Amino acid sequence: MIKILPMNIEMEKKKKKAILVVSFGTSYHETRKKTIKACEKRIKDHFPEYEVKRAFTSGMIIEKLKQRDNIYIDNPKEALKKLYKEGYQEVIVQPLHIINGSEFHDLVRTVKKFRNNFRNLKWGNALLSKTADYFDVAKILKTEVENNSKEQAVLLMGHGSSHAANSDYAALDYVLKERGMKDYYVGAVEGYPEIKVVIKQLKEKKYKKIKLAPLMLVAGDHAQNDMIGEDEDSWKNILENEGFEVEVQLKGLGEYEGIQNKYAAKLRSLLEK
Repeated sequence: MIKILPMNIEMEKKKKKAILVVSFGTSYHETRKKTIKACEKRIKDHFPEYEVKRAFTSGMIIEKLKQRDNIYIDNPKEALKKLYKEGYQEVIVQPLHIINGSEFHDLVRTVKKFRNNFRNLKWGNALLSKTADYFDVAKILKTEVENNSKEQAVLLMGHGSSHAANSDYAALDYVLKERGMKDYYVGAVEGYPEIKVVIKQLKEKKYKKIKLAPLMLVAGDHAQNDMIGEDEDSWKNILENEGFEVEVQLKGLGEYEGIQNKYAAKLRSLLEK
């Protein structure tokens, strides 16, 4: 006797939908929960009909988590292979990158190789991609990284890149000031403008106090070491040696509800195309 299934396998496959959330990753457990996991949860809340999966692009972090903590995280290629083998037919890839730099374009090249594996495969852009994104992020930063003193400047530490997308930091700095946030400055730890360039601007404006905050998804290695670390070349120590009083707000962008919602909105726009 042939057993008739309530729904054939092909129809089941059509229903399998996933959102693959991709970030550089971090080996810091607490900030991972507060940022990456929080963004994934917000996306799941907005799109309950999708399975939400995770991938990291940093092989170094993936290996460190595996060796140190016995935690296994897929890279994008591995994650997409698994989704294909598990019968997913609609896959949306949303990066949690801040700019569309080299890492983002590497991700897109990987995703494109899987075009023939899924009925519907789409990928989104980084946080700062369209003009409206800069305005939205400026509004979020004004609320989340407050500055109530005329003697204090806010210095946001971006990662930086050798890619042309590094200009996004300058664009954001321009927008912040155009939107009335004249005491907000953007610097980059691995790009331009580096800390010495920003310090020159801060001295010209005669600020006495600086509030330091990451312009990165997570408050991970760069924030913990390059921004506030004990070494003399950390931004905090450099600023203090230059005579500034330094306050630190050690929160990654992914902790802010507005940023979480921004990534969800990007997905919404992508799905409506």
